[in-house]
Amino acid sequence: MRFRTTSADGTRAVAAALAPLLRPGDVLLLSGDLGAGKTVFTQGLAAALGVAEPVTSPTFTLAQSYQGRMRLHHLDVYRLENLGEVLDLDLPELLDDDAVVCVEWGEVVIGELPRDFLQVRIRLADPGESPDIRIFEADLVGPSWHARADSLAAAWHFADSFPVPPC
Repeated sequence: MRFRTTSADGTRAVAAALAPLLRPGDVLLLSGDLGAGKTVFTQGLAAALGVAEPVTSPTFTLAQSYQGRMRLHHLDVYRLENLGEVLDLDLPELLDDDAVVCVEWGEVVIGELPRDFLQVRIRLADPGESPDIRIFEADLVGPSWHARADSLAAAWHFADSFPVPPC
């Protein structure tokens, strides 16, 4: 799945549209350059899950937990230097918590995750385009996400996003 948004609000709306499809135990990996919108995406997701408190980047705390209609664990593993540090985060425990786990820079810990997750890559617009444009690529990994493919495609087709031709 590939599409784009034209604003931070559009990025939040993409995440909010995903929320009704989420189940306890779901894992979302967010990848992208610094400033691409990983935290903005998580803010939209948290709001749609009923989280009332502000959601900020956990870059220095590494992990934040929020309570809404479902618990949300928000991790940023950018600063991890080795997979052994995953244990310091209690990642296995967070994954067993029946919460939604959203991991920024998730490709760093992909080997430690269950084989069922949604990977969302966000990249900045190409030079010459508006700096507010974000291009999204979503990969469905595992049977749980493949079973939701049609629902996800339907959830993500709305006014602020439009398909992007394949590279």
